[in-house]
Amino acid sequence: MDFRFLGNSGLQISEITYGNWLTHGSQVENDVATQCVHAALDAGITTFDTADVYANGKAEEVLGAALKGTRRESLEVFTKVFWPVGPDPKGKNDTGLSRKHVMEGIDASLRRLEMDYVDLYQAHRYDRFTPLEETMQAFADVVRSGKALYIGVSEWTADQIRAAHGLARELGVHLVASQPQYSMLWRIIEGEVVPTCRELGLGQIVWSPIAQGALTGKYKPGQQPPAGSRATDEKGGADMIKRWMADDVLTRVQELGPIAADLGLSMAQLAVAWVLQNDNVSAAIIGASRPEQVAENVKAAGVTIPDDAMKRIDEVLGDVVTRDPAIVEQSTPKRRVV
Repeated sequence: MDFRFLGNSGLQISEITYGNWLTHGSQVENDVATQCVHAALDAGITTFDTADVYANGKAEEVLGAALKGTRRESLEVFTKVFWPVGPDPKGKNDTGLSRKHVMEGIDASLRRLEMDYVDLYQAHRYDRFTPLEETMQAFADVVRSGKALYIGVSEWTADQIRAAHGLARELGVHLVASQPQYSMLWRIIEGEVVPTCRELGLGQIVWSPIAQGALTGKYKPGQQPPAGSRATDEKGGADMIKRWMADDVLTRVQELGPIAADLGLSMAQLAVAWVLQNDNVSAAIIGASRPEQVAENVKAAGVTIPDDAMKRIDEVLGDVVTRDPAIVEQSTPKRRVV
């Protein structure tokens, strides 16, 4: 496993990071989820990403239990706050980035993880209904209390990141990470977010580098998705992957197969290695529903894709790539969830 610094911080993280967004506590039984975490540890992964909202808190519980017995100082554990979590009925303050929700959120996450602190605490979305000064003060207090070491954001625009970074500097805390979606097919951060983060010293921890599985090559144009695949999962997986299920996209993706083969990689490994070619990417998050998937995907670590192969990838995918930086802003909720 290769390691990279998280932004301009002194924190080193495994460039393949294990995440349990669509797996732990919902799609995958707990014993298999634990096996996947242990497979990640065996493969040299030390960095684990989760969020309070994943499986309504169960994902944090499963991850914390699976990591028990592993030396805490040898791990980097990330979680997030924004969305409502817990039993119904939800209260009006059970969402967003108010001081109340941030402070209660970190305590609840630490209880579920059964840990004293997380290495990175991330704002899961931008909150247009709470003053940014209030949010950043709350995050600074979380850091000063020792409950988190660094702070980050997820799916924020370049302007939002710049404003937060300025406040973080005034407060004396380290805003070091951005967690956006990024893949060969989804490049909306390249125009504005990446240049801004490179300037300010934030690193990208990218999710969905395999485009929800679309870049594995298992989905064929003109054919039904394989039984049991994410595209057939009505609990959430199918909704996320549907944007890439069009025949024109799948046809282009199939043409990536020979490029991967020439490099001695599977198509999934090529996809993960591709995001890691971006020098602003500190880590690529992978998930798994089976331990063997972890072992395969970590083979993308340390891979250098030659310039000619990178050019061939761009030529093959052509206009099916989404690049519009304005789309980033669409991730900011327009109304309160509760």
